[in-house]
Amino acid sequence: MDPEQGADRRVTSQPEILPPGTYPEPPQEQPEPRGWYPPPQPAPRPRRHWASAPATYTLVGINCAVYLLTLILSGSLAGPTFQDPFSFHLLCNGGFVFQGQWWLLVTSIFVHFNWWHILGNMWCLWNLGLLGEPLLGEFGIVAAYLLTGVAGNLLSVAFHPQEYGQPGAIMSAGASGAVFGLAGVILMLLRSPLLPIPQSDLKKLRRSVWYFAILNFVIGAGVWLAHTVIQVDNLAHLGGFLSGLALGMLLVPRIGAPRDRFVRRRAFAVGVMTFLLLLIAWGLRARYQNGGG
Repeated sequence: MDPEQGADRRVTSQPEILPPGTYPEPPQEQPEPRGWYPPPQPAPRPRRHWASAPATYTLVGINCAVYLLTLILSGSLAGPTFQDPFSFHLLCNGGFVFQGQWWLLVTSIFVHFNWWHILGNMWCLWNLGLLGEPLLGEFGIVAAYLLTGVAGNLLSVAFHPQEYGQPGAIMSAGASGAVFGLAGVILMLLRSPLLPIPQSDLKKLRRSVWYFAILNFVIGAGVWLAHTVIQVDNLAHLGGFLSGLALGMLLVPRIGAPRDRFVRRRAFAVGVMTFLLLLIAWGLRARYQNGGG
């Protein structure tokens, strides 16, 4: 080895011991946080507003407006009395319907007897509507409400064709038949394999709707067995629910499909249900006129 090179190496090499003042700063430990820190909060849920479900909010608004109108005509804030002719002829009665007042099948699904009646039905309608309107669309949710509500009333008047004042006659009203109909439609739609929703979430949604339907059927049966002053029209509930299942079956193959295909299928389903309800109404009227009532 060249001594000069070795000397250069000794001169230029870094010393093994650093001179004073050149030591690296020792790592400083971060102080542990003291006190209570709130856990991370989940992202806020988007606020529901009218534009997210306009048809649902419109249906709720119409029901509330009709209830306020019946309160005004009754002159009582405790609840409608239906003593005035206008309010009374919004209620559904089998005898009146079969004598030609077919509009009662529709008007009665917007009428309620007391505050608890309308508050319970509107809460259910609001929740089911917010769930079903994104699947059915604005037209679909209104059509389902009307068709299943009428179907429920048709089943009710089929078993209670008596005119008001006769033994066995009933005066019925309320959105509950249509609410059960929406539940039936949604149950079928949530079975569509084309929905971009995890199966676990779909099962939870279906389970919730089933719980709603079963619980309300049990409540209705309990009220019927208790023979209270105001009874629950379980036949209207059943008719609405079954017609909702039928309407949903017609729509399931196109839920999640491109919009144009779904719109055509929805129009077809609504047309078929309308035709069937008209056919059933015609058959019931013929039976009533032939003395079957």
